[in-house]
Amino acid sequence: MKWTRREVLKGLGGIPILGSLWWAGSASAITKKKERSEILEQLNIEPSLPTEVPPVTGDAVRVGIIGFGIRGEQLCRSLGFATKEWRADMEEEMKENPQNKALEVFDSQDKLNVVITGVCDVFDYRANRAINSFSTAENKVKRYKTHQEMIRSGVIDAVVIATPDHWHAPMAIDALENNIHVYVEKPMTHTIEETYRLREAARNSKAVLMVGHQHRQTQSFKTAQDIIEKGVLGHVSLIETSTNRNDDNGAWNYDIHPDANENTIDWDMFLGSAPKIPFNKNHFFRWRKWWAYGSGLSGDLLSHDYDRLNCVLNFGIPDSISASGGIYTHRDGRNVPDVLQVNMEFPNFSTGSSQVKGKEKGLTFIYSATLGNGYPRPTVLMGHDGTMELGNSLVIWPEGGSTKFAEFLEEEKMNPGVPIYYYDPGANIPDAISSATSQYFADKGLLWTYLNGKRVDSTWLHMREWLSVLRNGGKVSCGIKEGFEEAMTAHMTGLSWKLGRRIDWDRAKEELIPIEGIDFDQALLESPDLSADHIRV
Repeated sequence: MKWTRREVLKGLGGIPILGSLWWAGSASAITKKKERSEILEQLNIEPSLPTEVPPVTGDAVRVGIIGFGIRGEQLCRSLGFATKEWRADMEEEMKENPQNKALEVFDSQDKLNVVITGVCDVFDYRANRAINSFSTAENKVKRYKTHQEMIRSGVIDAVVIATPDHWHAPMAIDALENNIHVYVEKPMTHTIEETYRLREAARNSKAVLMVGHQHRQTQSFKTAQDIIEKGVLGHVSLIETSTNRNDDNGAWNYDIHPDANENTIDWDMFLGSAPKIPFNKNHFFRWRKWWAYGSGLSGDLLSHDYDRLNCVLNFGIPDSISASGGIYTHRDGRNVPDVLQVNMEFPNFSTGSSQVKGKEKGLTFIYSATLGNGYPRPTVLMGHDGTMELGNSLVIWPEGGSTKFAEFLEEEKMNPGVPIYYYDPGANIPDAISSATSQYFADKGLLWTYLNGKRVDSTWLHMREWLSVLRNGGKVSCGIKEGFEEAMTAHMTGLSWKLGRRIDWDRAKEELIPIEGIDFDQALLESPDLSADHIRV
């Protein structure tokens, strides 16, 4: 019986074993138990268990929220604080779709011993929304007009920064220099110069910095680390990953709130270091579409894919990056590309080899993105002995020309068309998806993971780790080293696209190799179409 690749994967979905899926295939559809055990014994893959962290005991950690937009609200929910409006929306959605478990998951989430004592947002509506939902008789949430005022208030232990990108580093540096703990969204900086300054501030501070790459808590990625370390794939020479989105939300055309006007938004504060332009709601709510405030596909979405592969392979900053693409799907005044192709080169990287020493070395990482098509392309790691598809679940396919598995292939205990390992910690757990963009994040393992047969918010796990480390000591999984690598990679990509040429990294000096006549930060921030923006709302 011959199965297609798609049929095999579809069939795997109905074979749960303790929350995981294990499969070893031969040329026939039904594999003998002895052969399956023999293959699994040689692979020796162990699904990773959740990381144990000491509890956040003692007095509650006093947290200030800087930026209470879309991501700011999500982060607050991970801390255990949901707005009244969100709860009402979820209750309505549950009536329409009982499979929507968002509210149930939130209510069952363990408390993190946190109190939100302050909020800082330039939009009155957002700040008041937080105050009205999170204030209690014992704790009145205070609004701060500036991050400096909050950081120096004396009633804040830690800040969560969920602002536009151009404010990340200034706020994080100020907090760290005052020994206030920081959870900052990616990318952690907006320029090359900021990246070095933030690293210096983090190294010299007594406070703990965590960068918001929550997928480092996802169990499939932790299992993938074990697979790579044990050499199951052999030498990995090519990685392919992608962004595929095709709706307004996925293209950053977020809703514009009816209460937004020059009297309810502190426009000058929002602009900060960005070019001074007249009040513009389009820029305020959809800031990701302009280099002046955001980092485009390279900093907003490539950064996720880069870091989730870096946490598995630990390859660091690429030796070189070449990027191309353009504004091909949303000609709406934006000046960041909505189609992007990126080649990252790691000529000296190796995951180990099953062949003769010296034959294999080097890795190419390909990222491609479009905001005009939602076809789900898997993340693929291609090795000499096997190929791994990696997301919230993972699949390993044997490679027909494998050295490691040559005997199994010859004896037809393995077949390149049948996976030898399939891991899905969320098997048979219903997950309602509210939008195409949510599905995109869920498939990549960025929304939730599964522990002991239960769905758990990955961001909750990430913030729990941060809070535990700042209270008990230890090391966070995504600190300044990982943030530096991610930010610099994103900036190299942006520069390559803007300059139309390859950008090179000097590993020994830890700096970009200079290009005569080019100021990298000036090029990175340049917004040639900003003044000609014809979309005004």
